Amino acid sequence: MEVLMRIIVFFMLKVSSAAEEVKSELRGIEGGSITFLDPVLEYGFISLERKNVAMVKEKKCDILEEIYEDRLFWNNRTGLFTLRGLQRSDSGVYGFDSKKGAVFTSSHRLTVYEPVAAPAVNAVNTVNVSAESCTLLCLVKKAGETTLLWYKDEDILNQSSSALSLPLTLHRQDLTSSCRCVAANPAEEKTLHVDVTALCGGLMDTDRHGSDTKIRSYMIIVPIVLAAVVLLGALFIRGRFFLKNKKTTTETQAEYYLPSLDR
Repeated sequence: MEVLMRIIVFFMLKVSSAAEEVKSELRGIEGGSITFLDPVLEYGFISLERKNVAMVKEKKCDILEEIYEDRLFWNNRTGLFTLRGLQRSDSGVYGFDSKKGAVFTSSHRLTVYEPVAAPAVNAVNTVNVSAESCTLLCLVKKAGETTLLWYKDEDILNQSSSALSLPLTLHRQDLTSSCRCVAANPAEEKTLHVDVTALCGGLMDTDRHGSDTKIRSYMIIVPIVLAAVVLLGALFIRGRFFLKNKKTTTETQAEYYLPSLDR
């Protein structure tokens, strides 16, 4: 009979655990800390997956599980628990059961992530005088649960989940934009701002080369056009002068011969 009662209680606890609503989703980073916001002020428990790990009684906190020694702290003024030195094994559903004063039962799911690796950026192609673009590559040493994102100003241009690298192609008009690579997971993110002019300076050189070429072309073409205009003007003036002289000569000859005809 006693064995049967234990089995019934066990299954009731299981059903209760399954039906218990998780109040919030919490995220932490390995080595970091987190403070749970449900206060246990006078008497109660904190549990992980329904296993009590600490108990509050008579303004004192007793740690019941050795792995939480020197990591789980209770503030006797606020009644809040803080877990430090987070480990991946700390992930799970934490329950809070206050049985005196502010009586309540609540639970929160904590997920502990690896720290995000700091991103690095390299230019992956050599920009030459004929290049129209420059490709940058954002890199992380480990992907894990990391998402890589490329931002230009406030717009996301490219992104990838669980990738070790992510390319971004820039053009001349992008040289004045603010670009950054972000490595992020659900718990944290790390940002690297990119000096585009330093990594893609060849595009500026290309642009200057193109401008210099245009200037040199103008310097050659403009004098030729001016010379042609002057030459055409001179020919036009000379032509008019020639026609005028010819007309004068013709009139003079006509005046010379007309009297002889009268005789």
